[in-house]
Amino acid sequence: MPAAGPSVTPIEALYSDHHGWLLAWLRRRLGDACDAADLAHDTFVRLMVSSRAAPLGDEPRAFLTHVAKGLVADHWRRREVERAYLEAIAHLPEPQAPSPEARMLIIESLLRIEAMLASLPARTRQVFLLAQFEELTLAQIAERVAMPVITVRRHIHKALVACMSVA
Repeated sequence: MPAAGPSVTPIEALYSDHHGWLLAWLRRRLGDACDAADLAHDTFVRLMVSSRAAPLGDEPRAFLTHVAKGLVADHWRRREVERAYLEAIAHLPEPQAPSPEARMLIIESLLRIEAMLASLPARTRQVFLLAQFEELTLAQIAERVAMPVITVRRHIHKALVACMSVA
């Protein structure tokens, strides 16, 4: 009697059936084989830790595409934050430039801040950015956005609490 082979998990079957297709799809989107390989890997890792990994139904490629699109958006967002940061420090003399390790930590922090700001309601984000970048007073912000000063204060408080959660 032949011994039964090892059973294949649903994620293993999904990987063997669709990895090549997903890799090609990502390569077309990104134009870079290494980035595509990384994101294909990350897509399957997401599925492995997800509670939705098993019941993908009749459209596994649609679900893989959905997950991969989110990872592609994160990839481009990270690249944009990294590019902006590197432009900001490009003028620093060599001795003052942060080390590669410090750069990575700073970029990770900037990404967390960017995600936190994106998660804020639009009005809260608008009020907070007016206070931080234009250095407007509460009264000036209230006038600009046509809301009471107490409401402006609440929005800024909410944003500051969100900032502290990132720290």
